Amino acid sequence: MNIITVVSAFVMFGAIIGMATAPVAFADHSSAVVLNQVGSSIPGCEETNECFIPSTVTIDINGEVIWKNVDTAAHTVTSGTVTDGPDGVFDSGLFAPETEFSHVFEESGEYTYYCMVHPWMAGTVVVQEVTDHADDHDHVDDRDDGEMTADNVSGMAVLSDGTSVVISATEPMADEQMKIGVVFEDSEHVNYDIVVMQGDEEVLNTAGAHHHGGAGSHETAHLPTSDPVDITIVFQGYGVDDITGPTNEEIVFAQVVPEFGTIAALILAVAIVSIVVVSAKSRLSIVPKY
Repeated sequence: MNIITVVSAFVMFGAIIGMATAPVAFADHSSAVVLNQVGSSIPGCEETNECFIPSTVTIDINGEVIWKNVDTAAHTVTSGTVTDGPDGVFDSGLFAPETEFSHVFEESGEYTYYCMVHPWMAGTVVVQEVTDHADDHDHVDDRDDGEMTADNVSGMAVLSDGTSVVISATEPMADEQMKIGVVFEDSEHVNYDIVVMQGDEEVLNTAGAHHHGGAGSHETAHLPTSDPVDITIVFQGYGVDDITGPTNEEIVFAQVVPEFGTIAALILAVAIVSIVVVSAKSRLSIVPKY
């Protein structure tokens, strides 16, 4: 084992331990931001549940949800369902691209909503009683939204330009779909491909994912078993028409599990997690060359 491999392993080990011991940064549910996805005015985003990003958010009572329209078409955010129609809890009316709408939720419950202009667009807001998040960290997060929280952060890697990539995941269960959140921190207009394997079975293969706000959510096919999965992300740069930044960089999150306790982090760092970043031209090393 050469010195680069040793140092890289310790850097990743430190990053994982830092995530496991500092959950508060992920546990704030006082507000949430939802993006009307680019291109959602055309049917298709509903197939991957990505018309609103994220499609489900969880906030505390008196928390605020802010919807930002990053699409090129006007949308509405209307509480209710396509089948039953508006229920009168909230309604943005038609709001234009590059504008936003917000609503404060004063009562707990589950609120569904949709776009009246583009009815295939649908999302959910879960409003929960305020709890002690420090106590919550001892439990597996059972919210099924793929939202980045203290309990479902599952791995972190760094691109060659220094951008942190954090994934979250729900628990893999046989015959159930698994939700996976991907966040490119402090980034906009990210492009990437994602493949999820459970053993030899491909359960998700999405090419050309694009997320304006740097955060996306994905849902696998029904899993054949409850075994951990391997997640491969191939980063394809930033931008819409003009692509900048690194491209064809591959990040592999091996044997992903949904919860990071400190002991789990230690075991995962030493024995399981393998994160390899490969640039288009050369293999990336965490240690700079002189």
